[in-house]
Amino acid sequence: MNPHTFQISRDSQALFITLTTKNRLPVFRKDELKDVLCRAIDEARRSAGLFLFAHVVMIDHLHILTDQPKPTSEVLLVLKGITARRLIDFLKQGKYQHSLEKLRHEVQNRNYKYSLCQTEKNVLPIFSEGMFMQKVNYIHNNPVCAGLEKPTDYRYSSARIWRRCPIDIEPLLMDIDRIDWRSSR
Repeated sequence: MNPHTFQISRDSQALFITLTTKNRLPVFRKDELKDVLCRAIDEARRSAGLFLFAHVVMIDHLHILTDQPKPTSEVLLVLKGITARRLIDFLKQGKYQHSLEKLRHEVQNRNYKYSLCQTEKNVLPIFSEGMFMQKVNYIHNNPVCAGLEKPTDYRYSSARIWRRCPIDIEPLLMDIDRIDWRSSR
């Protein structure tokens, strides 16, 4: 297998990650916050050396399908850390004090004042191509459940990239061409 590709197997698992905002607050209601989040995810990808295969950003959660080049705890630490820092900095710079107060900790014994995501680890290891594609479809159908007619209508999803009809400026690029499929597609 080429080191610049990824093959889904028991020895080379993908991760289906769900990050939910603190108290399910609708943090990502505005496109400008979704854009900040997508840039932060891309930064985390580069920092951790991750491949990104699918994503969707909803108003109070996001789903990501990635590889696992490091232990799961390290992948989550980088992903949660960078996204939280970039979004909280954006809220501070934009003087979104009301939103920041909703993200403030009740107990102040931590090194930081705000939490973007809930603390649970919602990560599912994926070790088969069938399960991988099931999660890709689940991710892409999330916006449909929110009222859109088809997955490719929603800007903050990788559905267009998977259907090979990306828009000129995708909010977040995917590494689907890096997948080394064992079965023919």
